[in-house]
Amino acid sequence: MKYLLDSHVVLWWLGMDTHKLREPLRNTIAEAEAVFISIATVWELEIKRSLGKLKLPIDDWEQVEASGLTFLPIELADALRAADLPIIHRDPFDRMMVAQALTRDLTLITRDARLLDDGVATLRA
Repeated sequence: MKYLLDSHVVLWWLGMDTHKLREPLRNTIAEAEAVFISIATVWELEIKRSLGKLKLPIDDWEQVEASGLTFLPIELADALRAADLPIIHRDPFDRMMVAQALTRDLTLITRDARLLDDGVATLRA
């Protein structure tokens, strides 16, 4: 399987609140064919860091690929798909993740109940 991690799952994977990432899910991620983190997630988390709302468990995003994650760039098809999504919620970062998962046939790993009903394949975190 190929997965896309929601921002909170990325934080858990990288060492913040690791107890929230249950062992079966941790194993699923570790054994996956590919695991992605959207550039939109990096953007979102860095905004929160710059506003003082979040202390990230890493100082250098280059370390992320060493942890087994691959950055997923935002393509034109993703932007167009995100714009076409129904307005279930207005969070542009979530909309981009859903669009990327749909465009690339990825399963989104999230605990966000709003995303679990967004028409995308999900795995509950």
